[in-house]
Amino acid sequence: MALNPKGRPARLVNPAQVLVLGFLAVIIVGTLLLLLPAATVEGNDTGFLTALFTATSAVCVTGLIVVDTGTHWTTFGQVVVLFLIQIGGLGIMTVSTTAAMVIGRKVNLRERLVIREAMGHVTLEGMVRLVRLILIVAVIFEGIGALILTLHWSRDYPLARAAFLGVFHSVSAFNNAGFDLFSVSLIRYVNDPLTNITVMILIVSGGLGFVVMAEIFRRLRRGRSYRFSLHSKIVLTASVLLWVGGAAFLLSAEASNPATMGQLNWMGRILSSVFTSVTPRTAGFNTLPTGSLRLASLLVIIGLMFVGGSPGSTAGGVKTTTVFVLLASVYHTIRKRTEVEVYGRRLDPKLVMNALTIVVLGILLVFVVTLLLLLSSEGAEFMDCLFEATSAFGTVGLSTGITSSLNSLGRAAIIVTMFVGRLGPLTLTMAMRLTEQSDPRYRHPREDIMIG
Repeated sequence: MALNPKGRPARLVNPAQVLVLGFLAVIIVGTLLLLLPAATVEGNDTGFLTALFTATSAVCVTGLIVVDTGTHWTTFGQVVVLFLIQIGGLGIMTVSTTAAMVIGRKVNLRERLVIREAMGHVTLEGMVRLVRLILIVAVIFEGIGALILTLHWSRDYPLARAAFLGVFHSVSAFNNAGFDLFSVSLIRYVNDPLTNITVMILIVSGGLGFVVMAEIFRRLRRGRSYRFSLHSKIVLTASVLLWVGGAAFLLSAEASNPATMGQLNWMGRILSSVFTSVTPRTAGFNTLPTGSLRLASLLVIIGLMFVGGSPGSTAGGVKTTTVFVLLASVYHTIRKRTEVEVYGRRLDPKLVMNALTIVVLGILLVFVVTLLLLLSSEGAEFMDCLFEATSAFGTVGLSTGITSSLNSLGRAAIIVTMFVGRLGPLTLTMAMRLTEQSDPRYRHPREDIMIG
């Protein structure tokens, strides 16, 4: 046990606290860089809260903005945002571990513990190998995505500009950030299959989780002889159900809406419905004007944003596996079973309790932030505030258009929500513990109460 100079046990920072401090440090550095005169286009004003909001949104790969990224920031400012997205998407520990490997320093046990916490991994085995995998996957997908978008957009822009746009949007899409340089997201490309498909593949690749991506590659190499782990089965099942179900509903709800899909041909409607189903998981790009969607569509998107992506990915939300485990628990409770079984495997009761805790904390946070936005924004609609709060918690970046009109209290509430959403409510709760806690050595008498 480590001792301090007085001979007492030294208080060690736990892995969750390391993550919190790491993200805070990057946000502060990003804020200071965005406050530099070189980061802002001449004639624009960047206050501290604006810089802090943008840096937090970038590091937490959210995409909510109070100033237009393409016109407010200079090329230097946009590059700063780009690096913040990359660091926030891949994770603080991934970047720091990569730096350690480059200079030849070994990754110690404590750093491996932090990596496991950041990735939501179950065991300590293969942490450094996982970091290498993350880097390889990111470089491959972001590189190919940037190349495709650059060549495609070079028809409309000079090659140098197209290359910068391609790199920026490829990194933003893979890291599920949703930042764009077009001022209207990807609305102008609503009928462009190549742009839509490329961006969707990047979003899905970043949102599935790096462990799942590794298993997909192994399955492609080995064929049916390779069996997916339980984690990957749940992630893939939940993701496909959400994509297909969301797209089908949005197509049926918006096909006759003249402000969204009504003016598109059937190919455009199908493409936009699939894109709009994928992007809340949790990318933030949009090819349809979000503020013009029908209330039923907004409600479904709120649900998709709250669920988010999968553990160990660049996405936010409560995660697909969390909701899947909770629904499985409900199903088995209805059938009066005491244990939760999924794909022929029993789940640890602590896992079910953790899933319940994450969902309840997420709901409470969204409720409180929605209430704050309603109180601080005069004339704001309930659905707009609920949508904004959920988008911030899920680190999505979609908005009905109220972000730039939020006052200081509203912006501060969204900043905190993005931070909590990126780290996860359970991780943040663990970070606030001053001491390690364990189950007590005694048990109180049991007594039943009426519920339901």
